[in-house]
Amino acid sequence: MPEGHSVHRLARQFADVFSGQRLAVSSPQGRFADGAALLDASTLVGTVAHGKHLFLHFDRGLVLHVHLGLYGAWDFGGDASFRGASSIGAPRKVGEREVFDDGAAASADDGSVYSGPPAPVGAVRVRLAGAHGWADLRGATTCHAITEAEAGAVLARLGPDPLRNLPGDREAFVTGVTARKTPLAALLMDQKVIAGVGNVYRAELLFRQGLDPWLPGRALDAGAAGALWEDTVAVMSDGVRDGRIITTPPSYWTEPAAGLPAPEESHFVYRRQGLECRNCRTPVALTDLAARKLYWCPVCQQGS
Repeated sequence: MPEGHSVHRLARQFADVFSGQRLAVSSPQGRFADGAALLDASTLVGTVAHGKHLFLHFDRGLVLHVHLGLYGAWDFGGDASFRGASSIGAPRKVGEREVFDDGAAASADDGSVYSGPPAPVGAVRVRLAGAHGWADLRGATTCHAITEAEAGAVLARLGPDPLRNLPGDREAFVTGVTARKTPLAALLMDQKVIAGVGNVYRAELLFRQGLDPWLPGRALDAGAAGALWEDTVAVMSDGVRDGRIITTPPSYWTEPAAGLPAPEESHFVYRRQGLECRNCRTPVALTDLAARKLYWCPVCQQGS
């Protein structure tokens, strides 16, 4: 499932390529036909990401609310002025991905004059089309046209987003964690406690902070909880910048001069079960917690 950094990159891309434009909104698949009719010919006036939720605000007081879930993805394309990632999301059986095409997000029909979006391929839930490009959504868990008030109600149910890091968010996270006896590894996946962290960031953050995944939240002191929040802000901000989850520093990379690590060098423990811990050489362990696979080092993660 795409984690919060990908949704923030989506919000930024929509703002870059569609902000202030009157958009044609359709539902080639038909499942979003009523919502598309409400939004069609509206102007995009704002984009907000909070955790794993994307809110596209239109001038009629309506909001397109999207949660990609496990299989949702946005594909983009257009002329040479329509720049950005060509695909952001989590295609089935592939996992989270972002595909970037230098230059245009996708080429015009023959590299010359853009003649509009191509015929939809597959089950396109919603298509947004502007003067210079288009965006297609497939496979999302949530896709609704809602009011501003309804969008506010969704936000009110979510915990603080480290990528927004609004005033009071750090304190809200510290209070939310230290008041519970739930294991830290479950709390980090609870979107009411912290919005946007998924399975990769969960494993990596707990390792980076040397925290026992089963440690009850209330056993963590406020200073340690605050340090966990601050590391989450830093690492997820790097993810927005890089378009990838990278939690290891350059000192762990074979070719640090290359700028970004090879995929197999990007993480400390995630999907490294049975391999040596990068710090102590103990085999990385794997189990299930909070209905997801949990990766951790039994030696390095004994701290509280």
